Amino acid sequence: MDEIQVRGTSVPAIGLGTWQLTGQSCRETVEAALEMGYRHVDTAQAYGNERQVGLGIEAAAVDRGDVFLTTKLDGSNRDARSVRRSTRESLNRLGTDYLDLLLIHWPNTPWMASLSETLGAMNDLVEEGLVRHIGVSNFSPSLLDEARDISSVPILTDQVQYHPYWDQRKLLDYCRIHDVLLTAYSPLARGGVLDDPALVQIGNRYGKSPAQVALRWLLQQDGVAAIPKASSRDHLEANLAVFDFELTDAEVERIRDPSKLRTGVEFARSQLPF
Repeated sequence: MDEIQVRGTSVPAIGLGTWQLTGQSCRETVEAALEMGYRHVDTAQAYGNERQVGLGIEAAAVDRGDVFLTTKLDGSNRDARSVRRSTRESLNRLGTDYLDLLLIHWPNTPWMASLSETLGAMNDLVEEGLVRHIGVSNFSPSLLDEARDISSVPILTDQVQYHPYWDQRKLLDYCRIHDVLLTAYSPLARGGVLDDPALVQIGNRYGKSPAQVALRWLLQQDGVAAIPKASSRDHLEANLAVFDFELTDAEVERIRDPSKLRTGVEFARSQLPF
């Protein structure tokens, strides 16, 4: 498993996203993924599956210390008291005494606590040893800049939607300058990459699927990790098998410049609540 070095920390380049995984299926998927070689698991309070994620980690023959575990604060848990309370509840559900990474799931809205209050409480959790690193999710470059100015603890990552139809070059440039990891969720555009003609053609050259080409495209970019969701063993294994080939510069640019029609379709798809 390749790892990315950021602020002296090693983060596995490929992680398991668990959005929409629930119940026994979630537990079994996490267990299977870890036994295949995954060492990066991502969940959130809003997913409602932290307990099952924790059971999957416990069931796998892998030391907890070898797993990079992330969860995210729900929108209702942004004031200082709620940050501290809900994080302890997350730890209890996950069956662990620390988190590798705690994120603000979405930017605070005006009726929530201030970003300063939320980050201050997260900083306190780092001081207490309950959280090792903090970060944000779905923050624009300007909001990420604000968070970095506020927090005394470095912001390790900004987790955002990133795939060939969602341009994040501005954010990625910012992250590279300031040593912040960009973590790509929905890296397969909710399945939108699977029939992309360019990805199919490029994949045929390497004996890889369009999904594997899309993941390779992300991971070849400095400072980018990806957390694709998968539940079947075949997909879990396929997502790991992306480190044995390398795209040419021309292929990288071709993937970066998809058709405007497909980009529009995938943007519309991304706005749907399902």
